[in-house]
Amino acid sequence: MATGPKSADRLAGEPPTRVLVVDDSAVVRQTLAAVLSAEEGFEVLSAADPLFAIEKMDRARPDVIVLDLEMPRMDGVTFLRYIMKECPLPVVVCSGLSGGLTAVQALEQGAVAVVEKPRLDVRGFLFESAVLLIDTVRGAAQARVRRRTAPPPPSPRLSADAVLPAFRPRVGFLTDTVVAVGASTGGTEALRALLVPLPADAPAMLVVQHMPAGFTRPFAERLNQVCRMEVREAADGDAVRAGRVLVAPGDRHMMLDRRGGERFVRVTEGPLVSRHRPSVDVLFRSVAQASGPNAVGVILTGMGDDGAAGLLEMRQSGAVTLAQDEKTSVVFGMPRAAIARGAVDAALPLDCLPAALLSRLRRT
Repeated sequence: MATGPKSADRLAGEPPTRVLVVDDSAVVRQTLAAVLSAEEGFEVLSAADPLFAIEKMDRARPDVIVLDLEMPRMDGVTFLRYIMKECPLPVVVCSGLSGGLTAVQALEQGAVAVVEKPRLDVRGFLFESAVLLIDTVRGAAQARVRRRTAPPPPSPRLSADAVLPAFRPRVGFLTDTVVAVGASTGGTEALRALLVPLPADAPAMLVVQHMPAGFTRPFAERLNQVCRMEVREAADGDAVRAGRVLVAPGDRHMMLDRRGGERFVRVTEGPLVSRHRPSVDVLFRSVAQASGPNAVGVILTGMGDDGAAGLLEMRQSGAVTLAQDEKTSVVFGMPRAAIARGAVDAALPLDCLPAALLSRLRRT
């Protein structure tokens, strides 16, 4: 079985990363365990359902849980809520394509990433699938997770806005500007925090979130329900225009292109770039070439360095470049790599990024 390259950056004597695979399929447990065990630095345990998993967690606390969603006795989302409340741990959801919406709901409940369940009619993982699984679990092991409690019920108190909206002067935006955003581990909730505050007429946004095929569409649809901008999974040839957010489909690269005055996206196959498809580097380079100084690049939480080189190209082309800061990142790998390359104009807390973005997009 082919796997990714061995890790070369572990410190001597560093304990292995303990991974608990929770899945009711023995074949899936064996497949995931074989892929991870072949990589240096992993110790893999398994459990057939969440109740068995709880028993194993009492004896040996794992560093990462790889979690199926559909299981007997207790479903994966219920188990996830238990973990986030009682003993917060990084959780990677391992789901089939039919569970895309449930996987997105699990991300909202605190899971840090999602991987596609191995297709059991294929002998073993392909090399790329093993690389993506290993990198996702390794990134999850570095994630900072927080205990989650049920939010208090919202207050029924209303303002005058319920009857008569306040007068707000229309803000002019640089509508020919393109905003390119890249994210990975922990990025689904970071993107939500970035996009929800933006107005309906904000400039066009292109987003790469590392996520498998079949999961980006329900993710985009979920964002579309809570954002004022239109959010949709990108299709080849989609127009890039103000008020629209296009999310790169899983397992496809997305690039900005223009024909005369018309801007559109190209969605293509291709090799893994910076160990990912879609790749943030591919998107950022295309924006640097097609939009130059009429662009803003934003790099959010994530494992590895995808996007660092592309963001530097954007900055060198005259674009504004922003990064999520370390304190608010689930994993500070991608922003740190971009900062180290001199690709970032400013690193800011996540809750400050929407306002910072808008301030750079207003007409002078």
